[in-house]
Amino acid sequence: MVILIYAGIFIFKTIEEALRTLHIIVVSNGKKWLGAIVQFFVAIIWLVVTGSVIVDIKKDPLKILFYALGSLFGSYLGSTLEEKIALGYVILMAEVDEKLGTTISDRLKKSRFSVNSVQGSKEGMSLLMITSSRKKTDDVIKIIRSFDSNVEIVTEKVKLVKSRL
Repeated sequence: MVILIYAGIFIFKTIEEALRTLHIIVVSNGKKWLGAIVQFFVAIIWLVVTGSVIVDIKKDPLKILFYALGSLFGSYLGSTLEEKIALGYVILMAEVDEKLGTTISDRLKKSRFSVNSVQGSKEGMSLLMITSSRKKTDDVIKIIRSFDSNVEIVTEKVKLVKSRL
């Protein structure tokens, strides 16, 4: 019976931490209502789990260990889930040969990516700036690398601003 208590603490703390991590990501991507709903469940789970750990904590310190392990695993799980969900947008930047830049830009536009090109840091170079959803980051990289396998690509997470004109 005691093992079920430890397992419950571990499982529910894992779920709570995973949801807490997702809550932060969801809110930072502007999804306030979804974030509020997730936080509602986080609060309920936290109260139940923490309450069960605090009861007789001096008599059963293993509860602390399972609580902490659930926290550790839940944080990792939440981060992994966030990578899979990949909310939001990124800008990818790649400096390529000017002649190659036009070809890469055309190919990216054909694949429905937004691309801007400006003069690179050196003569004969173009800096490509591509806006993409995070989910499609690997697709953009694959296209660029199919033309230049040695190119350095940097990404930056951005918040998309939409006007209501």
